[in-house]
Amino acid sequence: MSALEYVLATALLVAPPGTPELPPDANRWPAVQAALHQVAMEWEILDKRETRYVLARLEDYENDLNLLRRRHQELKDAPRVGDSNRFPDRSAVNDLLTFNRAYRRHLDSRQTIETDRSSMLQLAMRETDRLYQIWDSVRDARCEFYYVTVRRQALKRLQELLGPEAYYSGNLPPHVPLWHFQELR
Repeated sequence: MSALEYVLATALLVAPPGTPELPPDANRWPAVQAALHQVAMEWEILDKRETRYVLARLEDYENDLNLLRRRHQELKDAPRVGDSNRFPDRSAVNDLLTFNRAYRRHLDSRQTIETDRSSMLQLAMRETDRLYQIWDSVRDARCEFYYVTVRRQALKRLQELLGPEAYYSGNLPPHVPLWHFQELR
């Protein structure tokens, strides 16, 4: 890819979604297509597996370009997919989430019996659900068969749920609210 093609692809991708764009001439299409694919993959707004159908046909040029522009807008502040390697692997997270759901069901079943502790049990269930969202985001980020964009969305969601300081320090909370174990004995 030439420097000019790289600059063109960059300019096309950073334009706001919906900006009208005439498709390139058929003889220039392969070079423009290759440049857009390469830049979009470098920016992690296109998964390599998607190149079979995103910008695959000249007649879909404007729709596909807008798709990539929307992704660029959505993911420009999202962590790169390599960040996911700082977190536990998907298999370990699956085990933690299985326990989280079992604990949630346990709390729910206690609610009907222990009506005097209902508010405390409801709080514990809300916190268990919040922790599930965090760990589910970790699992999605670590799932290598998901497209790179889905994994980056999961990292962005995780960063929002944890806050930047905890996210960048890799400080994950427990998978269940351990602080309730003693009071809910």
